[in-house]
Amino acid sequence: MSTLVKPHGSDTLKPLLLTGKALAAEQARAATLPRVPITSREAGDVIMLGIGGFTPLDGFMTRADWEGVCDGMKLTSGLFWPIPITLSTDQATADTIKTGKDIALVDAESGEIMATMTVTEKYAIDKEHECMMVFRTTDLEHPGVKMVMNQGEVNLAGPVKVLSQGRFPIDFADTYLTPAQTRQLFEDKGWTTVVAFQTRNPLHRSHEYLVKIAIEICDGVLIHSLLGKLKPGDIPSEVRVKAIDTLVNNYFVPDTVVQSGYPLDMRYAGPREALLHALFRQNYGCSHLIVGRDHAGVGEYYGPFDAQHIFDEIPADALQTRPLKIDWTFYCYKCDGMASMRTCPHEGADRLLLSGTKLRKALSEGGDVPAEFSRPEVLQVLREYYAGLAEHEKVEVKLTGHSAR
Repeated sequence: MSTLVKPHGSDTLKPLLLTGKALAAEQARAATLPRVPITSREAGDVIMLGIGGFTPLDGFMTRADWEGVCDGMKLTSGLFWPIPITLSTDQATADTIKTGKDIALVDAESGEIMATMTVTEKYAIDKEHECMMVFRTTDLEHPGVKMVMNQGEVNLAGPVKVLSQGRFPIDFADTYLTPAQTRQLFEDKGWTTVVAFQTRNPLHRSHEYLVKIAIEICDGVLIHSLLGKLKPGDIPSEVRVKAIDTLVNNYFVPDTVVQSGYPLDMRYAGPREALLHALFRQNYGCSHLIVGRDHAGVGEYYGPFDAQHIFDEIPADALQTRPLKIDWTFYCYKCDGMASMRTCPHEGADRLLLSGTKLRKALSEGGDVPAEFSRPEVLQVLREYYAGLAEHEKVEVKLTGHSAR
């Protein structure tokens, strides 16, 4: 019997990805169905439904579930859920779809049929209301708000049968693991308590410090890297994976860290996204999630530790995966090492505050990076990436919000 945390709202994972003869038959049927293009965000959600990452959902949310999640962070069943998982289309396409009928969901970028879906409901939403509840703003400069406001006018609800994991098992064969695979791996290692470290950046010294704190108190750490879409100027997934591998191989005790990735796009929903990160990490078998400064944030839309505070505002039984809350971390020259607000008595010029944005800015401009900021082997990987960029591929990195401090 497993000693890992149970999947969210279920005793077992509920992957919706078809295999074998059932997959072949549904793929043939899908080719005959009306096609509805889906965005990169929606394709990532489809894959998470397929691999059981969104257990126990069986598809895209109804209006009642959308409303319950926006306003109270729970489904109509009463189960905790912090961010709507919805599918939208334009009005003209929606008019051609009858409820009760099946459609094929096609990745708008690759043209691949990702899933079939039985449409049980068509409904319009108040997009600004969703943005205020989920992102705490309707500012179109916020990338998550822009994503919601640009989506189609009509949401389609219904159960799905997933046909593909997209490019991820091919492009990230050495690191891409499903929830069933991470659970099996943890059990094979004899781990009971596993901490997830969420990242969309290569790890600098502050990140390394957070992960090593977690290793001190739990059996192991899952460095779980986002493999979906990021903001312009962020470091691509394949480079990030190589940089993290380099760090782990050179600076961690063997068999204490597992690196893997998951197929979602960032929503940049700050506190609410931190809750979603904990929820699906529970499905991956993790008992804890590191929640540090400005988790899943962007700009100054959220306070630096709002993502920690929100865990104190939800019901105690909402999630089994618990936050591992860690204060602002930095390199202290007087302490001569990494420290946090809780461990270091010094201030001001004695502290080197680290952030992924600061590191990207220095590297993109060919600037010097202090040895205390990042390991030399990691810097070599990143400098090679930036040196290989063509002029039109370069994006100015601006220090805004908490990253500028």
